[in-house]
Amino acid sequence: MAPFLVYEDKGPVSSRQPVVPLVPLVLVHGHPFDRTMWAPQLRTFSAARRVIAPDLRGYGASPTTPAVPDFSGFARDIEALLDELGVESCVLAGLSMGGQIVMDCYRLFPERVRGLVLADTFPSAETPQGVRDRDAMADRLLAEGMRGYADEVLERMVAPYAPAEVKTHVHRMMTATSPEGAAAALRARARRPDYNALLTRVTVPALVVVGADDTYTPVSDARAMHAALPDAALHVIEGSAHMPNLERPAEFDTALAEFLARVDERQPSPAPPRL
Repeated sequence: MAPFLVYEDKGPVSSRQPVVPLVPLVLVHGHPFDRTMWAPQLRTFSAARRVIAPDLRGYGASPTTPAVPDFSGFARDIEALLDELGVESCVLAGLSMGGQIVMDCYRLFPERVRGLVLADTFPSAETPQGVRDRDAMADRLLAEGMRGYADEVLERMVAPYAPAEVKTHVHRMMTATSPEGAAAALRARARRPDYNALLTRVTVPALVVVGADDTYTPVSDARAMHAALPDAALHVIEGSAHMPNLERPAEFDTALAEFLARVDERQPSPAPPRL
Protein backbone atom coordinates (compact mmCIF):
# COMPACT_ATOMS: atom_id res chain seq x y z
CA MET A 1 0.00 0.00 0.00
CA ALA A 2 1.00 3.62 -0.46
CA PRO A 3 2.15 4.13 3.17
CA PHE A 4 1.71 7.88 3.06
CA LEU A 5 -2.08 7.91 2.47
CA VAL A 6 -4.55 8.27 5.31
CA TYR A 7 -8.15 7.77 4.22
CA GLU A 8 -11.80 7.28 5.08
CA ASP A 9 -13.30 4.03 3.79
CA LYS A 10 -17.01 3.81 4.56
CA GLY A 11 -19.90 1.75 3.30
CA PRO A 12 -23.25 0.22 4.20
CA VAL A 13 -23.52 -1.12 7.74
CA SER A 14 -26.06 -3.79 6.83
CA SER A 15 -24.74 -7.20 5.84
CA ARG A 16 -27.52 -7.48 3.26
CA GLN A 17 -25.87 -6.28 0.08
CA PRO A 18 -27.45 -5.82 -3.36
CA VAL A 19 -26.94 -8.67 -5.82
CA VAL A 20 -24.72 -6.29 -7.79
CA PRO A 21 -22.93 -3.91 -5.34
CA LEU A 22 -23.09 -0.25 -6.24
CA VAL A 23 -20.01 1.20 -7.89
CA PRO A 24 -17.53 2.51 -5.27
CA LEU A 25 -16.99 6.27 -5.13
CA VAL A 26 -13.53 7.77 -4.58
CA LEU A 27 -13.41 11.44 -3.57
CA VAL A 28 -10.24 13.47 -4.25
CA HIS A 29 -9.85 16.76 -2.40
CA GLY A 30 -8.39 20.00 -3.70
CA HIS A 31 -5.60 22.32 -2.57
CA PRO A 32 -5.00 23.19 0.23
CA PHE A 33 -7.61 21.00 1.85
CA ASP A 34 -7.99 17.46 3.16
CA ARG A 35 -10.47 14.61 3.09
CA THR A 36 -12.83 16.38 5.51
CA MET A 37 -13.94 18.66 2.68
CA TRP A 38 -16.02 15.66 1.56
CA ALA A 39 -17.77 15.17 4.93
CA PRO A 40 -21.29 15.83 3.55
CA GLN A 41 -20.80 13.39 0.67
CA LEU A 42 -19.31 10.72 2.94
CA ARG A 43 -22.42 10.93 5.09
CA THR A 44 -24.84 10.92 2.18
CA PHE A 45 -23.42 8.23 -0.06
CA SER A 46 -21.79 5.75 2.33
CA ALA A 47 -25.24 4.60 3.45
CA ALA A 48 -25.62 2.66 0.19
CA ARG A 49 -22.17 2.31 -1.39
CA ARG A 50 -18.49 2.17 -0.54
CA VAL A 51 -17.01 5.68 -0.38
CA ILE A 52 -13.27 6.30 -0.07
CA ALA A 53 -11.75 9.72 0.64
CA PRO A 54 -7.95 9.89 1.01
CA ASP A 55 -5.75 12.67 2.30
CA LEU A 56 -3.40 13.34 -0.59
CA ARG A 57 0.30 13.08 0.07
CA GLY A 58 1.39 16.17 2.00
CA TYR A 59 -2.14 17.06 3.11
CA GLY A 60 -4.28 16.31 6.14
CA ALA A 61 -2.99 13.37 8.15
CA SER A 62 -0.90 11.90 5.31
CA PRO A 63 2.85 12.45 5.79
CA THR A 64 4.57 15.27 3.97
CA THR A 65 7.56 13.14 2.99
CA PRO A 66 8.42 11.72 0.62
CA ALA A 67 7.19 14.72 -1.38
CA VAL A 68 5.22 14.01 -4.50
CA PRO A 69 7.84 13.81 -7.29
CA ASP A 70 5.60 15.11 -10.07
CA PHE A 71 1.89 15.56 -10.64
CA SER A 72 1.37 11.97 -11.76
CA GLY A 73 2.54 10.90 -8.30
CA PHE A 74 -0.88 11.80 -6.90
CA ALA A 75 -2.62 9.52 -9.40
CA ARG A 76 -0.17 6.69 -8.72
CA ASP A 77 -0.86 7.08 -4.99
CA ILE A 78 -4.57 6.65 -5.64
CA GLU A 79 -3.92 3.63 -7.85
CA ALA A 80 -1.83 2.05 -5.08
CA LEU A 81 -4.61 2.73 -2.59
CA LEU A 82 -7.19 1.08 -4.87
CA ASP A 83 -4.90 -1.95 -5.11
CA GLU A 84 -4.53 -2.15 -1.34
CA LEU A 85 -8.28 -1.83 -0.75
CA GLY A 86 -9.20 -4.32 -3.46
CA VAL A 87 -11.17 -1.82 -5.52
CA GLU A 88 -11.09 -2.99 -9.13
CA SER A 89 -12.99 -0.03 -10.56
CA CYS A 90 -14.77 3.05 -9.26
CA VAL A 91 -16.23 6.46 -9.96
CA LEU A 92 -13.57 9.10 -9.41
CA ALA A 93 -14.69 12.53 -8.21
CA GLY A 94 -12.37 15.47 -7.71
CA LEU A 95 -12.67 19.18 -7.01
CA SER A 96 -10.22 21.81 -8.27
CA MET A 97 -6.74 20.25 -8.09
CA GLY A 98 -8.53 17.04 -7.22
CA GLY A 99 -10.34 17.22 -10.54
CA GLN A 100 -7.03 17.50 -12.35
CA ILE A 101 -5.75 14.49 -10.41
CA VAL A 102 -8.88 12.59 -11.48
CA MET A 103 -8.11 13.47 -15.10
CA ASP A 104 -4.58 12.21 -14.60
CA CYS A 105 -5.94 8.97 -13.14
CA TYR A 106 -8.00 8.49 -16.29
CA ARG A 107 -4.90 9.15 -18.38
CA LEU A 108 -2.89 6.52 -16.50
CA PHE A 109 -5.42 3.78 -15.70
CA PRO A 110 -8.68 4.37 -17.62
CA GLU A 111 -9.69 0.72 -17.40
CA ARG A 112 -10.39 1.16 -13.67
CA VAL A 113 -12.59 4.25 -14.02
CA ARG A 114 -16.37 3.81 -14.36
CA GLY A 115 -17.24 7.49 -14.28
CA LEU A 116 -15.67 10.93 -13.80
CA VAL A 117 -16.91 13.79 -11.65
CA LEU A 118 -15.07 17.04 -12.39
CA ALA A 119 -16.01 19.81 -9.98
CA ASP A 120 -14.76 23.40 -10.18
CA THR A 121 -11.69 22.43 -12.18
CA PHE A 122 -10.15 22.94 -15.61
CA PRO A 123 -8.05 20.77 -17.96
CA SER A 124 -5.47 23.15 -19.44
CA ALA A 125 -1.77 23.04 -18.65
CA GLU A 126 -0.27 25.95 -16.76
CA THR A 127 0.84 29.02 -18.69
CA PRO A 128 4.45 30.21 -18.28
CA GLN A 129 3.21 32.99 -16.01
CA GLY A 130 1.11 30.47 -14.11
CA VAL A 131 4.20 28.35 -13.47
CA ARG A 132 6.03 31.37 -12.10
CA ASP A 133 3.04 32.33 -9.94
CA ARG A 134 2.69 28.84 -8.44
CA ASP A 135 6.41 28.62 -7.76
CA ALA A 136 6.31 32.05 -6.10
CA MET A 137 3.36 30.98 -3.95
CA ALA A 138 5.23 27.83 -2.93
CA ASP A 139 8.14 30.00 -1.82
CA ARG A 140 5.78 32.27 0.10
CA LEU A 141 4.06 29.41 1.94
CA LEU A 142 7.42 27.99 3.00
CA ALA A 143 8.52 31.40 4.26
CA GLU A 144 5.30 32.62 5.89
CA GLY A 145 3.14 29.58 6.59
CA MET A 146 -0.49 29.08 5.61
CA ARG A 147 -2.49 31.59 7.68
CA GLY A 148 -1.93 34.74 5.62
CA TYR A 149 -2.79 32.89 2.41
CA ALA A 150 -5.87 31.34 4.02
CA ASP A 151 -7.12 34.73 5.21
CA GLU A 152 -6.66 36.21 1.73
CA VAL A 153 -8.42 33.54 -0.31
CA LEU A 154 -11.16 32.35 2.06
CA GLU A 155 -13.92 34.37 0.42
CA ARG A 156 -12.90 33.17 -3.03
CA MET A 157 -12.77 29.53 -1.98
CA VAL A 158 -16.31 29.94 -0.64
CA ALA A 159 -18.65 32.79 -1.40
CA PRO A 160 -18.69 35.80 0.97
CA TYR A 161 -22.29 34.89 1.80
CA ALA A 162 -21.46 31.24 2.66
CA PRO A 163 -22.60 30.01 6.11
CA ALA A 164 -20.20 30.84 8.93
CA GLU A 165 -19.64 27.18 9.79
CA VAL A 166 -18.57 26.47 6.20
CA LYS A 167 -16.10 29.36 6.26
CA THR A 168 -14.71 28.10 9.57
CA HIS A 169 -14.27 24.57 8.21
CA VAL A 170 -12.54 25.73 5.04
CA HIS A 171 -10.25 28.14 6.89
CA ARG A 172 -9.35 25.42 9.39
CA MET A 173 -8.40 22.98 6.61
CA MET A 174 -6.19 25.58 4.93
CA THR A 175 -4.37 26.66 8.06
CA ALA A 176 -3.85 23.05 9.16
CA THR A 177 -2.16 22.11 5.88
CA SER A 178 1.59 21.62 5.98
CA PRO A 179 3.38 24.44 4.10
CA GLU A 180 5.92 21.86 2.89
CA GLY A 181 3.21 19.61 1.50
CA ALA A 182 1.34 22.49 -0.10
CA ALA A 183 4.52 23.90 -1.66
CA ALA A 184 5.52 20.54 -3.15
CA ALA A 185 2.05 20.11 -4.62
CA LEU A 186 2.07 23.62 -6.07
CA ARG A 187 5.35 22.95 -7.88
CA ALA A 188 4.11 19.61 -9.20
CA ARG A 189 0.78 21.06 -10.27
CA ALA A 190 2.51 23.90 -12.11
CA ARG A 191 4.07 21.28 -14.39
CA ARG A 192 1.00 19.07 -14.95
CA PRO A 193 0.05 17.85 -18.43
CA ASP A 194 -2.68 19.36 -20.59
CA TYR A 195 -5.83 17.24 -20.44
CA ASN A 196 -7.92 18.93 -23.15
CA ALA A 197 -7.30 16.25 -25.78
CA LEU A 198 -7.78 13.52 -23.18
CA LEU A 199 -11.29 14.74 -22.40
CA THR A 200 -12.40 14.20 -25.99
CA ARG A 201 -11.40 10.50 -25.70
CA VAL A 202 -13.18 9.72 -22.43
CA THR A 203 -15.41 6.68 -22.93
CA VAL A 204 -17.21 6.69 -19.56
CA PRO A 205 -19.98 8.99 -18.34
CA ALA A 206 -18.89 12.26 -16.80
CA LEU A 207 -20.45 14.89 -14.57
CA VAL A 208 -19.21 18.48 -14.63
CA VAL A 209 -20.20 20.60 -11.62
CA VAL A 210 -19.37 24.23 -10.89
CA GLY A 211 -20.43 26.92 -8.46
CA ALA A 212 -22.20 29.76 -10.22
CA ASP A 213 -20.02 32.35 -8.44
CA ASP A 214 -16.68 30.53 -8.75
CA THR A 215 -13.96 32.99 -9.81
CA TYR A 216 -11.10 30.46 -9.82
CA THR A 217 -12.75 28.11 -12.33
CA PRO A 218 -15.70 30.02 -13.78
CA VAL A 219 -18.78 28.57 -15.41
CA SER A 220 -17.23 29.15 -18.83
CA ASP A 221 -14.50 26.62 -18.00
CA ALA A 222 -17.12 24.06 -16.97
CA ARG A 223 -19.10 24.62 -20.16
CA ALA A 224 -15.96 24.06 -22.24
CA MET A 225 -15.23 20.77 -20.45
CA HIS A 226 -18.84 19.69 -20.88
CA ALA A 227 -18.63 20.38 -24.61
CA ALA A 228 -15.37 18.43 -24.94
CA LEU A 229 -16.53 15.30 -23.11
CA PRO A 230 -18.41 12.79 -25.32
CA ASP A 231 -20.94 11.80 -22.65
CA ALA A 232 -21.35 14.40 -19.92
CA ALA A 233 -23.91 16.25 -17.83
CA LEU A 234 -23.39 19.80 -16.56
CA HIS A 235 -24.74 21.21 -13.29
CA VAL A 236 -24.25 24.83 -12.26
CA ILE A 237 -24.86 25.20 -8.52
CA GLU A 238 -26.39 28.57 -7.67
CA GLY A 239 -25.43 30.28 -4.45
CA SER A 240 -21.90 28.86 -4.30
CA ALA A 241 -18.35 29.64 -5.32
CA HIS A 242 -15.38 27.23 -5.56
CA MET A 243 -16.64 24.59 -3.11
CA PRO A 244 -20.31 23.87 -3.89
CA ASN A 245 -20.10 20.46 -2.20
CA LEU A 246 -19.73 22.29 1.14
CA GLU A 247 -21.60 25.51 0.36
CA ARG A 248 -24.68 23.84 -1.16
CA PRO A 249 -24.32 20.16 -0.25
CA ALA A 250 -27.97 19.23 -0.91
CA GLU A 251 -27.84 20.54 -4.47
CA PHE A 252 -24.41 19.02 -5.09
CA ASP A 253 -25.49 15.64 -3.71
CA THR A 254 -28.64 15.60 -5.83
CA ALA A 255 -26.59 16.05 -9.00
CA LEU A 256 -24.08 13.43 -7.86
CA ALA A 257 -26.79 10.94 -6.90
CA GLU A 258 -28.41 11.21 -10.32
CA PHE A 259 -25.07 10.63 -11.97
CA LEU A 260 -24.15 7.66 -9.79
CA ALA A 261 -27.51 6.03 -10.50
CA ARG A 262 -26.73 6.28 -14.19
CA VAL A 263 -23.31 4.70 -13.72
CA ASP A 264 -24.79 1.93 -11.58
CA GLU A 265 -27.29 1.10 -14.34
CA ARG A 266 -24.39 0.37 -16.67
CA GLN A 267 -23.03 -2.38 -14.47
CA PRO A 268 -23.09 -5.86 -15.98
CA SER A 269 -25.79 -8.21 -14.75
CA PRO A 270 -24.61 -10.88 -12.33
CA ALA A 271 -23.73 -14.23 -13.89
CA PRO A 272 -26.44 -16.89 -13.48
CA PRO A 273 -25.66 -19.65 -10.96
CA ARG A 274 -23.95 -22.73 -12.32
CA LEU A 275 -26.19 -25.81 -12.54
